Amino acid sequence: MFSFTRVWKTKEVRNSLLFIFAMLVLFRIAAHIPVPGVDPSALVNQFGGNQFFGLLNIFSGGTLENFSVVALGLAPFITSSIIFQLLGMIVPKLEEMQKEEQGRQRINQWSRMATLPLALLQGYGLVLLFGQQSGAQLFAGGSASLFTTILIMGTLTAGTIFLMWMGELISERKLGNGVSILIFAGIIAGLPTYLGQSIALFDRSQLITAIVFGVLIIVTLAAVVIMHEAQRNIPVQYARQTRGSRLSGAVPSNLPIKLNIAGVIPIIFAISIILFPSVIAQFFLNARTEMLRTAAQWVLQVFQNQLVYGVIYFGLVFAFTYFYTSVIFHPDRVAENLQKQSGFIPGIRPGKPTAEYIAWVTNRILLVGAVFLSLIAILPLVAQQLSGNASLVIGGTSVLIVVNVVIETMKQMEAQMSMHEYDM
Repeated sequence: MFSFTRVWKTKEVRNSLLFIFAMLVLFRIAAHIPVPGVDPSALVNQFGGNQFFGLLNIFSGGTLENFSVVALGLAPFITSSIIFQLLGMIVPKLEEMQKEEQGRQRINQWSRMATLPLALLQGYGLVLLFGQQSGAQLFAGGSASLFTTILIMGTLTAGTIFLMWMGELISERKLGNGVSILIFAGIIAGLPTYLGQSIALFDRSQLITAIVFGVLIIVTLAAVVIMHEAQRNIPVQYARQTRGSRLSGAVPSNLPIKLNIAGVIPIIFAISIILFPSVIAQFFLNARTEMLRTAAQWVLQVFQNQLVYGVIYFGLVFAFTYFYTSVIFHPDRVAENLQKQSGFIPGIRPGKPTAEYIAWVTNRILLVGAVFLSLIAILPLVAQQLSGNASLVIGGTSVLIVVNVVIETMKQMEAQMSMHEYDM
Protein backbone atom coordinates (compact mmCIF):
# COMPACT_ATOMS: atom_id res chain seq x y z
CA MET A 1 0.00 0.00 0.00
CA PHE A 2 1.46 3.36 -1.07
CA SER A 3 1.87 5.78 1.84
CA PHE A 4 3.13 9.35 1.69
CA THR A 5 4.09 9.04 5.37
CA ARG A 6 6.53 6.25 4.48
CA VAL A 7 7.86 8.34 1.60
CA TRP A 8 8.56 11.31 3.85
CA LYS A 9 10.23 9.14 6.47
CA THR A 10 12.59 7.60 3.90
CA LYS A 11 15.48 10.06 3.76
CA GLU A 12 16.77 9.25 0.24
CA VAL A 13 13.31 9.42 -1.33
CA ARG A 14 12.42 12.59 0.60
CA ASN A 15 15.62 14.32 -0.52
CA SER A 16 14.99 13.28 -4.13
CA LEU A 17 11.45 14.66 -4.02
CA LEU A 18 12.63 17.96 -2.54
CA PHE A 19 15.32 18.22 -5.23
CA ILE A 20 12.77 17.57 -8.01
CA PHE A 21 10.40 20.13 -6.49
CA ALA A 22 13.22 22.71 -6.45
CA MET A 23 13.97 21.98 -10.12
CA LEU A 24 10.31 22.42 -11.03
CA VAL A 25 10.16 25.76 -9.20
CA LEU A 26 13.23 26.88 -11.14
CA PHE A 27 11.59 25.70 -14.37
CA ARG A 28 8.42 27.68 -13.67
CA ILE A 29 10.46 30.80 -12.88
CA ALA A 30 12.28 30.47 -16.21
CA ALA A 31 8.91 29.96 -17.94
CA HIS A 32 7.93 33.53 -17.01
CA ILE A 33 11.15 35.25 -18.18
CA PRO A 34 10.37 36.62 -21.69
CA VAL A 35 12.86 36.53 -24.54
CA PRO A 36 14.56 39.95 -25.05
CA GLY A 37 13.04 42.05 -27.82
CA VAL A 38 9.66 40.29 -27.80
CA ASP A 39 6.21 41.42 -26.62
CA PRO A 40 4.48 38.24 -25.32
CA SER A 41 1.09 39.98 -25.06
CA ALA A 42 0.88 39.97 -28.87
CA LEU A 43 0.53 36.15 -28.73
CA VAL A 44 -2.37 36.00 -26.26
CA ASN A 45 -5.04 35.74 -28.95
CA GLN A 46 -3.11 33.04 -30.84
CA PHE A 47 -3.49 30.57 -27.97
CA GLY A 48 -7.14 31.37 -27.25
CA GLY A 49 -8.75 28.84 -29.57
CA ASN A 50 -6.10 27.42 -31.85
CA GLN A 51 -5.61 23.64 -31.66
CA PHE A 52 -2.20 23.86 -33.34
CA PHE A 53 -0.76 26.40 -30.90
CA GLY A 54 -2.49 24.74 -27.95
CA LEU A 55 -0.76 21.41 -28.60
CA LEU A 56 2.52 23.18 -29.31
CA ASN A 57 2.19 24.92 -25.95
CA ILE A 58 1.49 21.63 -24.12
CA PHE A 59 4.68 19.98 -25.33
CA SER A 60 6.76 23.04 -24.57
CA GLY A 61 5.69 22.55 -20.95
CA GLY A 62 3.37 25.58 -21.03
CA THR A 63 6.19 28.03 -21.76
CA LEU A 64 5.36 28.98 -25.34
CA GLU A 65 2.42 31.31 -24.68
CA ASN A 66 4.76 33.63 -22.72
CA PHE A 67 7.50 33.35 -25.36
CA SER A 68 9.85 32.72 -22.45
CA VAL A 69 13.54 31.86 -22.59
CA VAL A 70 12.53 28.17 -22.45
CA ALA A 71 9.74 28.53 -25.04
CA LEU A 72 11.10 25.69 -27.20
CA GLY A 73 10.84 23.35 -24.24
CA LEU A 74 12.42 19.95 -24.86
CA ALA A 75 11.04 19.57 -28.39
CA PRO A 76 14.50 19.69 -30.10
CA PHE A 77 15.84 17.03 -27.71
CA ILE A 78 12.77 14.84 -28.28
CA THR A 79 13.14 15.27 -32.06
CA SER A 80 16.81 14.33 -31.84
CA SER A 81 15.99 11.21 -29.82
CA ILE A 82 13.35 10.20 -32.39
CA ILE A 83 15.88 10.58 -35.23
CA PHE A 84 18.40 8.27 -33.55
CA GLN A 85 15.71 5.71 -32.70
CA LEU A 86 14.66 5.65 -36.35
CA LEU A 87 18.29 5.34 -37.44
CA GLY A 88 18.65 2.41 -35.03
CA MET A 89 16.14 0.47 -37.15
CA ILE A 90 18.01 1.26 -40.37
CA VAL A 91 21.70 1.21 -39.41
CA PRO A 92 22.82 -2.22 -38.06
CA LYS A 93 25.71 -0.72 -36.08
CA LEU A 94 23.38 1.59 -34.16
CA GLU A 95 21.02 -1.31 -33.51
CA GLU A 96 23.86 -3.27 -31.93
CA MET A 97 24.89 -0.24 -29.86
CA GLN A 98 21.34 0.06 -28.47
CA LYS A 99 21.66 -3.41 -26.93
CA GLU A 100 24.65 -2.42 -24.76
CA GLU A 101 24.76 0.08 -21.90
CA GLN A 102 27.91 1.77 -23.17
CA GLY A 103 26.43 2.01 -26.66
CA ARG A 104 23.21 3.56 -25.35
CA GLN A 105 25.21 6.15 -23.44
CA ARG A 106 27.10 7.08 -26.61
CA ILE A 107 23.84 7.39 -28.58
CA ASN A 108 22.42 9.60 -25.83
CA GLN A 109 25.49 11.80 -26.11
CA TRP A 110 24.98 12.10 -29.88
CA SER A 111 21.33 12.98 -29.25
CA ARG A 112 22.42 15.82 -26.95
CA MET A 113 24.87 17.12 -29.55
CA ALA A 114 22.24 17.01 -32.31
CA THR A 115 19.87 19.00 -30.07
CA LEU A 116 21.94 22.17 -30.59
CA PRO A 117 21.46 22.60 -34.38
CA LEU A 118 17.84 21.42 -34.12
CA ALA A 119 17.15 24.04 -31.43
CA LEU A 120 18.66 26.77 -33.61
CA LEU A 121 16.55 25.64 -36.59
CA GLN A 122 13.33 25.40 -34.56
CA GLY A 123 14.06 28.74 -32.91
CA TYR A 124 14.32 30.39 -36.31
CA GLY A 125 11.13 28.64 -37.44
CA LEU A 126 9.36 29.92 -34.32
CA VAL A 127 10.39 33.51 -35.09
CA LEU A 128 8.97 33.19 -38.62
CA LEU A 129 5.83 31.39 -37.45
CA PHE A 130 4.86 33.89 -34.76
CA GLY A 131 6.00 36.81 -36.87
CA GLN A 132 3.50 35.75 -39.56
CA GLN A 133 0.68 35.17 -37.05
CA SER A 134 1.05 38.37 -35.02
CA GLY A 135 2.54 40.69 -37.63
CA ALA A 136 4.94 43.39 -36.45
CA GLN A 137 3.32 43.53 -33.00
CA LEU A 138 5.44 40.69 -31.62
CA PHE A 139 8.83 42.38 -31.95
CA ALA A 140 9.86 45.59 -30.26
CA GLY A 141 10.47 48.28 -32.85
CA GLY A 142 8.54 46.54 -35.64
CA SER A 143 9.72 43.50 -37.62
CA ALA A 144 12.56 41.30 -36.40
CA SER A 145 15.99 42.56 -37.41
CA LEU A 146 18.95 40.26 -38.00
CA PHE A 147 20.33 41.04 -34.54
CA THR A 148 16.93 40.39 -32.89
CA THR A 149 16.53 37.09 -34.75
CA ILE A 150 20.02 35.89 -33.74
CA LEU A 151 19.41 37.00 -30.15
CA ILE A 152 16.10 35.10 -29.98
CA MET A 153 17.59 31.96 -31.57
CA GLY A 154 20.53 31.98 -29.14
CA THR A 155 18.29 32.58 -26.11
CA LEU A 156 15.84 29.82 -27.06
CA THR A 157 18.67 27.37 -27.75
CA ALA A 158 20.27 28.13 -24.37
CA GLY A 159 16.87 27.58 -22.73
CA THR A 160 16.49 24.17 -24.37
CA ILE A 161 19.99 23.08 -23.27
CA PHE A 162 19.16 24.28 -19.75
CA LEU A 163 15.95 22.21 -19.66
CA MET A 164 17.75 19.18 -21.11
CA TRP A 165 20.34 19.41 -18.32
CA MET A 166 17.58 19.87 -15.75
CA GLY A 167 15.65 16.86 -17.09
CA GLU A 168 18.72 14.65 -16.82
CA LEU A 169 19.30 15.77 -13.22
CA ILE A 170 15.69 14.80 -12.42
CA SER A 171 16.06 11.42 -14.16
CA GLU A 172 19.18 10.66 -12.11
CA ARG A 173 17.01 10.72 -8.97
CA LYS A 174 15.24 7.60 -10.34
CA LEU A 175 11.75 8.84 -9.52
CA GLY A 176 10.57 9.16 -13.09
CA ASN A 177 11.60 10.45 -16.50
CA GLY A 178 12.83 14.06 -16.32
CA VAL A 179 11.38 15.05 -19.72
CA SER A 180 7.92 13.73 -18.82
CA ILE A 181 8.00 15.38 -15.39
CA LEU A 182 8.81 18.79 -16.90
CA ILE A 183 5.94 18.47 -19.39
CA PHE A 184 3.73 17.33 -16.51
CA ALA A 185 4.70 20.43 -14.51
CA GLY A 186 3.76 22.71 -17.42
CA ILE A 187 0.34 21.08 -17.78
CA ILE A 188 -0.42 21.28 -14.05
CA ALA A 189 0.74 24.92 -13.89
CA GLY A 190 -1.67 25.92 -16.65
CA LEU A 191 -4.59 23.85 -15.35
CA PRO A 192 -6.22 26.52 -13.10
CA THR A 193 -6.18 29.15 -15.86
CA TYR A 194 -7.50 26.67 -18.42
CA LEU A 195 -10.36 25.51 -16.19
CA GLY A 196 -11.25 29.12 -15.32
CA GLN A 197 -11.43 30.10 -18.99
CA SER A 198 -13.51 27.03 -19.87
CA ILE A 199 -16.00 27.58 -17.03
CA ALA A 200 -16.33 31.28 -17.86
CA LEU A 201 -17.46 30.43 -21.39
CA PHE A 202 -20.34 28.29 -20.07
CA ASP A 203 -23.29 30.54 -19.17
CA ARG A 204 -26.42 29.47 -17.28
CA SER A 205 -28.16 28.37 -20.47
CA GLN A 206 -25.32 25.87 -21.02
CA LEU A 207 -25.50 24.34 -17.54
CA ILE A 208 -26.31 20.89 -18.90
CA THR A 209 -23.41 21.13 -21.35
CA ALA A 210 -21.07 22.09 -18.51
CA ILE A 211 -22.26 19.13 -16.42
CA VAL A 212 -21.80 16.76 -19.34
CA PHE A 213 -18.33 18.22 -19.90
CA GLY A 214 -17.42 17.57 -16.24
CA VAL A 215 -18.70 14.00 -16.43
CA LEU A 216 -16.67 13.42 -19.61
CA ILE A 217 -13.53 14.61 -17.82
CA ILE A 218 -14.11 12.10 -15.00
CA VAL A 219 -14.87 9.28 -17.46
CA THR A 220 -11.77 10.13 -19.51
CA LEU A 221 -9.61 10.14 -16.39
CA ALA A 222 -10.97 6.74 -15.27
CA ALA A 223 -10.53 5.29 -18.78
CA VAL A 224 -6.92 6.48 -18.99
CA VAL A 225 -6.07 4.93 -15.60
CA ILE A 226 -7.75 1.62 -16.53
CA MET A 227 -6.08 1.44 -19.95
CA HIS A 228 -2.69 2.37 -18.47
CA GLU A 229 -2.84 -0.50 -15.98
CA ALA A 230 -4.56 -3.04 -18.27
CA GLN A 231 -2.47 -6.05 -19.28
CA ARG A 232 -2.82 -9.52 -20.78
CA ASN A 233 -1.27 -12.32 -18.71
CA ILE A 234 0.13 -15.18 -20.77
CA PRO A 235 0.44 -18.34 -18.61
CA VAL A 236 4.02 -19.56 -18.25
CA GLN A 237 5.43 -22.61 -16.48
CA TYR A 238 9.00 -23.22 -15.40
CA ALA A 239 10.50 -26.71 -15.42
CA ARG A 240 11.37 -28.57 -12.24
CA GLN A 241 14.40 -27.26 -10.42
CA THR A 242 16.74 -28.76 -7.83
CA ARG A 243 17.00 -26.71 -4.64
CA GLY A 244 19.58 -28.25 -2.34
CA SER A 245 18.55 -31.87 -1.85
CA ARG A 246 14.92 -31.17 -2.81
CA LEU A 247 13.34 -31.35 -6.24
CA SER A 248 10.68 -28.69 -6.73
CA GLY A 249 7.83 -29.15 -9.18
CA ALA A 250 6.86 -27.00 -12.12
CA VAL A 251 6.26 -23.40 -11.08
CA PRO A 252 3.26 -21.66 -12.73
CA SER A 253 3.65 -17.97 -13.51
CA ASN A 254 2.48 -15.30 -15.94
CA LEU A 255 4.07 -13.21 -18.66
CA PRO A 256 2.34 -9.77 -18.45
CA ILE A 257 1.93 -7.78 -21.66
CA LYS A 258 0.57 -4.26 -21.21
CA LEU A 259 -2.27 -3.08 -23.40
CA ASN A 260 -0.46 0.21 -23.95
CA ILE A 261 3.21 -0.79 -24.18
CA ALA A 262 4.32 2.44 -25.84
CA GLY A 263 2.83 4.79 -23.22
CA VAL A 264 2.57 8.42 -24.28
CA ILE A 265 5.55 8.31 -26.68
CA PRO A 266 3.45 7.77 -29.88
CA ILE A 267 1.55 11.00 -29.20
CA ILE A 268 4.82 12.89 -28.68
CA PHE A 269 6.17 11.41 -31.93
CA ALA A 270 2.98 12.32 -33.81
CA ILE A 271 3.05 15.90 -32.47
CA SER A 272 6.66 16.31 -33.64
CA ILE A 273 5.79 15.06 -37.13
CA ILE A 274 2.48 16.92 -37.57
CA LEU A 275 4.02 20.25 -36.55
CA PHE A 276 6.94 19.85 -38.95
CA PRO A 277 5.18 20.70 -42.28
CA SER A 278 3.65 23.91 -40.88
CA VAL A 279 6.98 25.06 -39.45
CA ILE A 280 8.79 24.34 -42.74
CA ALA A 281 6.05 26.07 -44.75
CA GLN A 282 6.74 29.30 -42.84
CA PHE A 283 10.19 29.46 -44.46
CA PHE A 284 8.67 29.67 -47.97
CA LEU A 285 5.77 32.09 -47.47
CA ASN A 286 7.92 34.96 -48.77
CA ALA A 287 9.86 32.92 -51.34
CA ARG A 288 10.62 34.53 -54.70
CA THR A 289 9.23 31.56 -56.61
CA GLU A 290 5.46 31.70 -56.98
CA MET A 291 5.14 27.92 -56.88
CA LEU A 292 6.90 27.69 -53.49
CA ARG A 293 4.72 30.46 -52.02
CA THR A 294 1.57 28.75 -53.27
CA ALA A 295 2.69 25.37 -51.92
CA ALA A 296 3.51 26.88 -48.51
CA GLN A 297 0.12 28.59 -48.28
CA TRP A 298 -1.64 25.37 -49.30
CA VAL A 299 0.18 23.39 -46.56
CA LEU A 300 -0.81 25.93 -43.91
CA GLN A 301 -4.44 25.93 -45.08
CA VAL A 302 -4.59 22.12 -45.06
CA PHE A 303 -3.33 21.85 -41.49
CA GLN A 304 -5.70 24.61 -40.34
CA ASN A 305 -8.63 22.45 -41.47
CA GLN A 306 -9.79 20.70 -38.28
CA LEU A 307 -11.10 17.61 -40.08
CA VAL A 308 -7.92 17.03 -42.09
CA TYR A 309 -5.78 17.80 -39.05
CA GLY A 310 -7.76 15.31 -36.93
CA VAL A 311 -7.58 12.51 -39.51
CA ILE A 312 -3.81 12.93 -39.99
CA TYR A 313 -3.23 13.16 -36.24
CA PHE A 314 -5.31 10.02 -35.59
CA GLY A 315 -3.42 8.07 -38.28
CA LEU A 316 0.01 9.17 -37.06
CA VAL A 317 -0.68 8.21 -33.43
CA PHE A 318 -2.07 4.83 -34.55
CA ALA A 319 0.96 4.12 -36.78
CA PHE A 320 3.52 5.29 -34.21
CA THR A 321 1.96 3.07 -31.53
CA TYR A 322 2.81 -0.01 -33.60
CA PHE A 323 6.16 1.44 -34.65
CA TYR A 324 7.41 2.32 -31.18
CA THR A 325 6.18 -0.99 -29.74
CA SER A 326 8.23 -2.82 -32.38
CA VAL A 327 11.26 -0.75 -31.28
CA ILE A 328 11.05 -1.46 -27.54
CA PHE A 329 9.34 -4.88 -27.44
CA HIS A 330 10.99 -7.89 -29.12
CA PRO A 331 9.03 -11.19 -28.90
CA ASP A 332 12.06 -13.20 -30.06
CA ARG A 333 14.16 -11.91 -27.14
CA VAL A 334 11.34 -12.65 -24.69
CA ALA A 335 11.07 -16.19 -26.06
CA GLU A 336 14.84 -16.61 -25.84
CA ASN A 337 14.91 -15.46 -22.20
CA LEU A 338 12.06 -17.82 -21.33
CA GLN A 339 13.96 -20.72 -22.86
CA LYS A 340 17.14 -19.83 -20.97
CA GLN A 341 15.17 -19.82 -17.71
CA SER A 342 13.59 -23.21 -18.53
CA GLY A 343 10.20 -21.56 -18.97
CA PHE A 344 7.56 -22.39 -21.55
CA ILE A 345 4.01 -21.47 -22.53
CA PRO A 346 1.71 -24.50 -22.14
CA GLY A 347 0.80 -25.91 -25.55
CA ILE A 348 3.45 -23.86 -27.39
CA ARG A 349 6.86 -25.21 -28.36
CA PRO A 350 9.91 -23.20 -27.16
CA GLY A 351 11.91 -21.02 -29.52
CA LYS A 352 10.41 -19.60 -32.71
CA PRO A 353 6.82 -20.87 -32.10
CA THR A 354 6.83 -19.11 -28.71
CA ALA A 355 8.07 -15.86 -30.28
CA GLU A 356 5.36 -16.08 -32.97
CA TYR A 357 2.66 -16.69 -30.36
CA ILE A 358 3.79 -13.73 -28.22
CA ALA A 359 3.87 -11.52 -31.35
CA TRP A 360 0.35 -12.73 -32.30
CA VAL A 361 -1.05 -11.86 -28.86
CA THR A 362 0.78 -8.52 -28.76
CA ASN A 363 -0.50 -7.38 -32.16
CA ARG A 364 -4.10 -8.08 -31.20
CA ILE A 365 -4.13 -6.33 -27.86
CA LEU A 366 -2.08 -3.52 -29.37
CA LEU A 367 -4.94 -2.79 -31.77
CA VAL A 368 -7.11 -1.77 -28.81
CA GLY A 369 -4.28 0.28 -27.29
CA ALA A 370 -3.55 2.07 -30.59
CA VAL A 371 -7.21 2.99 -31.18
CA PHE A 372 -7.52 4.24 -27.59
CA LEU A 373 -4.40 6.43 -27.86
CA SER A 374 -5.58 7.83 -31.19
CA LEU A 375 -9.01 8.70 -29.77
CA ILE A 376 -7.41 10.34 -26.73
CA ALA A 377 -5.24 12.43 -29.06
CA ILE A 378 -8.17 13.85 -31.05
CA LEU A 379 -10.44 14.22 -28.00
CA PRO A 380 -9.96 18.05 -27.85
CA LEU A 381 -11.14 18.36 -31.47
CA VAL A 382 -14.26 16.31 -30.71
CA ALA A 383 -14.91 18.30 -27.53
CA GLN A 384 -14.68 21.57 -29.46
CA GLN A 385 -17.20 20.41 -32.04
CA LEU A 386 -19.68 19.04 -29.48
CA SER A 387 -19.53 21.94 -27.01
CA GLY A 388 -18.78 24.84 -29.34
CA ASN A 389 -16.10 25.91 -26.85
CA ALA A 390 -12.99 26.78 -28.88
CA SER A 391 -10.81 26.99 -25.76
CA LEU A 392 -10.86 23.23 -25.20
CA VAL A 393 -7.41 22.63 -26.67
CA ILE A 394 -6.15 20.66 -23.67
CA GLY A 395 -7.86 17.30 -23.24
CA GLY A 396 -7.11 13.60 -23.33
CA THR A 397 -3.45 14.03 -24.24
CA SER A 398 -2.78 16.09 -21.13
CA VAL A 399 -4.75 13.66 -18.95
CA LEU A 400 -2.76 10.77 -20.40
CA ILE A 401 0.57 12.48 -19.67
CA VAL A 402 -0.46 13.45 -16.13
CA VAL A 403 -1.76 9.95 -15.28
CA ASN A 404 1.28 8.28 -16.83
CA VAL A 405 3.75 10.47 -14.91
CA VAL A 406 1.90 10.16 -11.59
CA ILE A 407 1.58 6.36 -11.77
CA GLU A 408 5.16 5.80 -12.90
CA THR A 409 6.54 8.16 -10.24
CA MET A 410 4.55 6.38 -7.52
CA LYS A 411 5.88 3.02 -8.71
CA GLN A 412 9.44 4.37 -8.72
CA MET A 413 9.00 5.72 -5.17
CA GLU A 414 7.62 2.37 -4.01
CA ALA A 415 10.62 0.58 -5.58
CA GLN A 416 13.05 3.01 -3.94
CA MET A 417 11.43 2.50 -0.53
CA SER A 418 11.51 -1.28 -0.95
CA MET A 419 15.23 -1.16 -1.77
CA HIS A 420 15.84 1.04 1.29
CA GLU A 421 13.98 -1.43 3.55
CA TYR A 422 16.04 -4.34 2.19
CA ASP A 423 19.27 -2.41 2.81
CA MET A 424 18.23 -1.89 6.42
